[in-house]
Amino acid sequence: MESETRWVGSMPETYDRCLGPALFEPYAVYLAGLAAELAPNRILEVLELAAGTGVTTVELLRRLPTATLTATDLNPSMVEWGRTQAPAARWQVADAQELDFADGAFDLVVCQFGVMFFPDRQRAYAEALRVLAAGGVLLVSSWDVVEKSAFPSALLTALAMLFPLDPPDFVSRVPHGYADPVQLAADVAAAGFGGVSVRPVALRGRVASAQVVTEGFCLGTPLRFALEARGELELLTDQLAVEMTSLLGEGPLTGDLAAHVIIARKP
Repeated sequence: MESETRWVGSMPETYDRCLGPALFEPYAVYLAGLAAELAPNRILEVLELAAGTGVTTVELLRRLPTATLTATDLNPSMVEWGRTQAPAARWQVADAQELDFADGAFDLVVCQFGVMFFPDRQRAYAEALRVLAAGGVLLVSSWDVVEKSAFPSALLTALAMLFPLDPPDFVSRVPHGYADPVQLAADVAAAGFGGVSVRPVALRGRVASAQVVTEGFCLGTPLRFALEARGELELLTDQLAVEMTSLLGEGPLTGDLAAHVIIARKP
């Protein structure tokens, strides 16, 4: 569904502010550090797919200071916001399944928590392979099952409390719906990559309060559209925040996160 890959208006800012520290910053630091360890002296051209609000972009720029980084996203509003957060990158709108870059143009392709949204993942992997130089590296992260990550798991419980007959399933079905490591490895290998490895990576996120993380999910992700179809968005967000607070507690929070990180090379 198009609405499940769409970020418009104020959504990127809310997504970045509320969910960045809770979900994305820990893995941005991890992936950028991994990129620097894998090939610190030969990564000159970097392509980031589904760069979103630039959380990983910032870390890649920090850890690979001599590289040229091209950051892309399908959503123009994400590109506009990301450019304000990481202006040193070259930002542009791009479809990961149909890249407008020359063969072999990049030494590294990175995609943090974007592949789950691609309608044709193998096509996106094939495009990544095409634009990589020989020996180039692909780094991808994809969420593990939702039950292993504290904040989205609590959200699903809260949604089931508020909508017992028909809870919105966007979070479990899309962001956490591409969680089988065997499938991940098979899809990347099928695109032509070699040396494919998939490693589980458990980290911890932080957020100021359950209210903040609830606002991030409800106002900053496509869950918003499912809630708007069920009632008044602000009221539903507040009700879910009450349930989230009862589940997670008051005040600053930390929570377990679980994902898979894929490392592969172009032969």
